[in-house]
Amino acid sequence: MTRRAGILGHPVAHSRSPLIHGYWLNSHGIDGRYDPFDVAPADIERFLGDFTASGLIGANVTVPHKEAAFRAAVELDPVASALGAVNTLWLDDGRLCGANTDVHGFLANLDAANPHWARGLDEAVVLGAGGASRAIVFGLISRGVARIVVANRTQARAEALRDQFGSRVVPVDWQDLPARLAGCRLLVNTTSLGMKGQPPLDIDLSGLSPDALVTDIVYVPLVTPLLAAAQARGLATVDGLGMLLHQAVPGFARWFGVRPQVSEELRALVLADLAAKGQLT
Repeated sequence: MTRRAGILGHPVAHSRSPLIHGYWLNSHGIDGRYDPFDVAPADIERFLGDFTASGLIGANVTVPHKEAAFRAAVELDPVASALGAVNTLWLDDGRLCGANTDVHGFLANLDAANPHWARGLDEAVVLGAGGASRAIVFGLISRGVARIVVANRTQARAEALRDQFGSRVVPVDWQDLPARLAGCRLLVNTTSLGMKGQPPLDIDLSGLSPDALVTDIVYVPLVTPLLAAAQARGLATVDGLGMLLHQAVPGFARWFGVRPQVSEELRALVLADLAAKGQLT
C-alpha cells in the first residue's frame, strides 16, 4: 500500500519539500507519495484534530501552522517542547506526535560545511528574534556556546529569548550591533532581510574575526548580500539551503523507514529548480 506524507502550509505551492522527498522516495524505490496541502489558518485545527482521516502517515508543517501543530500533538519531542513549535508530525497508534527538526537542520548544515565550527566558540551573534531565531539559539546552546548575542530591531523580542533560554542569551539593540561584531567568530542571520523581494541586510562586517563563519538561513537567493559581503572579505560562509535539506531527513526516516542522505545530487536538483524559477540570484 502506498504510504502518503506531505507538507501543510498556507501558502505552500512554493515549498521544495515535495521535490526533496520525491527524490528520496525514487532513490530508495519506496512505494510512497509526498504532496503539498494548502490549509487555511481557519481550517488547520480541524485538519489536525482529525489527522487520521487525511490518509497521511505524517507531515511536515510550515508557516503559519507550526504553533497549531504544537498544540494539536499529544506527544512532543524535547526540542518541540522547548521551542513551542512543531514542523514534523506522525501517527503512533493513532496518536498525533510532533517534533521540531529545525535545530537538527541548522546544526547538521554547519557540521557538513565546517565540521569544527563550534570548537572554542565562546560567543555567537544571531540577527533576529523570531521563531527561526529560537531554533538557532537553542541549537547553539546545545553545542555549548557560552553567550549568544541576539540583535533585533525590537529589543523586547530579543529579551523574550533571554527570558526563555536564560542568561546565556544577551539581547542588544540593533544600533549596538557593530560593537558586538568586534572579534565575532560566528554570525547567523535569521531575519528575512536580504531575501528576494525583501530589503537588504546592510551591516558592516569589518569587525568580524578573520576566521569568522557567516551563515544565513535564507536560501532565495542562495548567496545573499550578507554572504556575498562576507565572501568579499575572505570569510567562510554557509548558505541556507543545507538547513532545508538536513531538516527533512528525520521526518523521512520516521515515515518511510529509511534514513536518507543529503547528497550533492539532491542539492544540485534543488538548485536547478531554483534556477528554473529565477530564484537562484
